[in-house]
Amino acid sequence: MATELKLIKQIQRKTNQSAANSLISKYYHEIYAYMYKQTMNKELALDLTQDIFIHVLQAIHSFDERKASFRTWLYKLATNKIVDYFRSRHYKVNHFLTQIEEDDVILADDFTIQLEYKEDVAKITAIVNQLEVHTQQIFRLKFFAEYTFSEISAVLGIPESTVKTKYYSMIRKIKKQFEEISDE
Repeated sequence: MATELKLIKQIQRKTNQSAANSLISKYYHEIYAYMYKQTMNKELALDLTQDIFIHVLQAIHSFDERKASFRTWLYKLATNKIVDYFRSRHYKVNHFLTQIEEDDVILADDFTIQLEYKEDVAKITAIVNQLEVHTQQIFRLKFFAEYTFSEISAVLGIPESTVKTKYYSMIRKIKKQFEEISDE
């Protein structure tokens, strides 16, 4: 943690390239995995991860270690980025084209399992995308980043009891809508 803060201060003061590379390297795989779990698309996850770290470096001067840890701040930026992506027109237009291209690459043995999993993730993501932003953030941090309720509370700056209430209410709503969609 002390090393991390030292790197951040070096970047803030001097725009130190070596410090920036070290800081990004420490979290790159973790953020990439967080993006990939939500998009199920390697290239898109790489693009979003790159965008996140560009934004991190541009906004690093606004980071305040008294308000949150760097990891917490980073996940807040990443969560906002993925919410924005799923709200974007680009996502809505290209979603089905990307799905078709990826399905062509899947090996025949895994096709059925992969397709069912992707279809379920797509259905759940579509439901989540309709929720208000804080609720989406809670879902994404819990489901894809595997954060605890207290960690989500810290990232979003809301009480842990509110996080739990919103999470369980959202899960009931998602489950109900998912069952309705699946029955169609």
